[in-house]
Amino acid sequence: MSGVNFIVREPLLDPSQRVVGFQLSWQGDAKKAEPDVETLSALMGFVAEQLNDENQQSKIADSTIFLEAVPGLLQAEGIRKLCPQNTVLIFSKRYFADAESLAAIKELRGLGFGVCLKNADVTALERSFFSLISHIEVQLDPANIAKQAKVYAALKQSNVQMVARNVATWADFEACAALGLSSFVGKLHLTPRPTTAQKGLNSAQATILQLMEMIRKNADIQQLETVVKRDAALAYKLLRYINSAGFGLRTEVQSLKHAVTILGYSPLYRWLTLLLATASSSGSSPVLLETAILRGRFAELLGQAFMSKTEAENLFVAGMFSLLDRLIGLPMQEVLSTIQLPDAVVEALISRSGPYGPCLALAEACELNSMLVLSMAESLKISPEDVNRAHLSALVWAKNVTKA
Repeated sequence: MSGVNFIVREPLLDPSQRVVGFQLSWQGDAKKAEPDVETLSALMGFVAEQLNDENQQSKIADSTIFLEAVPGLLQAEGIRKLCPQNTVLIFSKRYFADAESLAAIKELRGLGFGVCLKNADVTALERSFFSLISHIEVQLDPANIAKQAKVYAALKQSNVQMVARNVATWADFEACAALGLSSFVGKLHLTPRPTTAQKGLNSAQATILQLMEMIRKNADIQQLETVVKRDAALAYKLLRYINSAGFGLRTEVQSLKHAVTILGYSPLYRWLTLLLATASSSGSSPVLLETAILRGRFAELLGQAFMSKTEAENLFVAGMFSLLDRLIGLPMQEVLSTIQLPDAVVEALISRSGPYGPCLALAEACELNSMLVLSMAESLKISPEDVNRAHLSALVWAKNVTKA
């Protein structure tokens, strides 16, 4: 993979807040021009290698990947490696005015790729374009919803799916959802969503915290089993996570004792961290939970290159806890007062410092499209290719786990 290009992502939510896709963008050296066709081809080939299995089928078939494209990619090798069924190529409207570019777009559509049109005035869109595109980007205007609703109602009569940009608030998202639009939400999912749900720990989370504390103190397995048996649903979900494709065990774990025998206490702690987040009753958006899982796994994979297995697992815990305050609806200091975490994990959570802070900060930067990604990776001596590989591997892992 040529050049200094880091993959950054933005989640796509459907009207019911499910994460149905991601736009993967390339963040390069700010001093250099946009990637050329050769570089774009290499980047797309890399994405395909990471997201496809040995049979060239997508590992995240339930998610759509959006990628910026240019017509010149038609003849490039990289684009041929992508799975057309769940890949949408984004083209600017200017390409539709050029006969040669339009022919290339038609051919890509014929190969099964989705095509998303951007920078177009939807009120003046030629009907002939509808057969060439699967998606169209629209810019939400919260001040003029009624007029937009008429336009979008007409578009809904076609097979073209509408995706909104510039969705800055949850009120904007609700407006998009009412109009039947999916939305690229940028950093919005990290903003607390107004909710009437009770904040704080519920009974399941209190039980999970008790188990985490017992594991930290190396309590006897019989004691752990006694606590788990109080909540059959909790025990069931814990075993489902441990047996999920995200862990890749060859033998199905039948009980907590069996899990400890196979995995030991340390990995069990990380699964309880995951369970703590999923047991939230605060009404958080599903995208927030998926982001926490992805961030934790991403940070863990970044650390595996130069840390011990136990330290890398602590990075997973740090990544999950970094969003636990928003998942539970409590301030971070209050969350941290409920459980004893290693000092290094607390340092990472509070100030992104200590041994775990830099990996957590880098994982976070890639989801926020921060311009500090390059400098952070250089300080950790991690190559762009290794960062991108960890990022896409974490994305696949998180998708598998959230299906468990």
